[in-house]
Amino acid sequence: MDSVRTLPASWFINQNILDIEKRAIFLRSWYLVGPTVRFANENDVDYEFAGVVVRVHRVSETEVRITRKSDGIQVAHYLTATGLIFTTIDPGAPPFAEYFPPTLLPLLDTHDFRRLPHRRRLSYPGRFNWKTMVDGYQECLHCQYTHREFSVMYPPTFYAVKNDGTTSRHFADERYTEAKDGLFMYFFPICTLNLYGGGMSSFRVCPGEKVGDTRMEFDYYYLNQKAIDTVKAQATAEGRELTDEEVEKAGLEGFDEYFRFVRRVAMEDFDLCEVAQSNLERGVYCQGVLNGAKENGVLHYQGLVRERVMQQFKMEQEQERLGCEERAGVPAFGHNGRAVVRGSA
Repeated sequence: MDSVRTLPASWFINQNILDIEKRAIFLRSWYLVGPTVRFANENDVDYEFAGVVVRVHRVSETEVRITRKSDGIQVAHYLTATGLIFTTIDPGAPPFAEYFPPTLLPLLDTHDFRRLPHRRRLSYPGRFNWKTMVDGYQECLHCQYTHREFSVMYPPTFYAVKNDGTTSRHFADERYTEAKDGLFMYFFPICTLNLYGGGMSSFRVCPGEKVGDTRMEFDYYYLNQKAIDTVKAQATAEGRELTDEEVEKAGLEGFDEYFRFVRRVAMEDFDLCEVAQSNLERGVYCQGVLNGAKENGVLHYQGLVRERVMQQFKMEQEQERLGCEERAGVPAFGHNGRAVVRGSA
């Protein structure tokens, strides 16, 4: 397959492809579950990735324990210096430092992800393949006409995606490259982190049992520090201390507006994905060509999918061939060059 062409439509609608993706990609990946503040009010939170459920148990403000629910095995996880927690779901996953590029931690260290309290979690099904949603996230050619409100705040004139290994960083405008607002990150295969509009959100595109089913999971974080500082100054001027209720109320000021804004963007993408998946299943689209400059994010992640799936497919074919030969008693050759019949004493 040409490297600038999209994955074939069959990869979005064939159940066998999803099954091999689970073995080739999902069991060997790392997943962002959120910052430590996500677990401030819940000691145990379950996450499901490709049929595997892991439980995040809060030990303390700076420590969690993550176990696979099916057998109780503790799986590898990683806590960054600024509070983000990543986890695996299977011992076959590579170490964190091998899976992610060395540039990731220095970038994440520039943001304190513990400063915004967790406000809301949403989960609902989607009628599309997981890659259909990631396709949309990894490019923004659709943003100007689909996300009109978003495009006003973050004009896509200079929109760019910088890919680095299993991560992609999105720049909505060149003015935001060094700013604390406007951080958009994709972590292969299904996790994102979005710091914009005054709050922070993350979502996971969790594949279902069927190739055309997905579960969308969102977490939202928000704190209006400016409003808190204002009421603190007023209280100081009045010679009194703020109550916890007053601090909480001030911190939530503007959340409803922020939530409405980010949910509108999310649902605009959701609707596009369901239409796109329907077209894929009806045979409207077979395969296309990607713009190497403006769709390099899609090109990059689809390349990772293609590479891993093909490697897994070839490995399983070889294992099947060897198994067939062993059952048939076909001779193999040992280290000394002499024929050895598999399965013989």
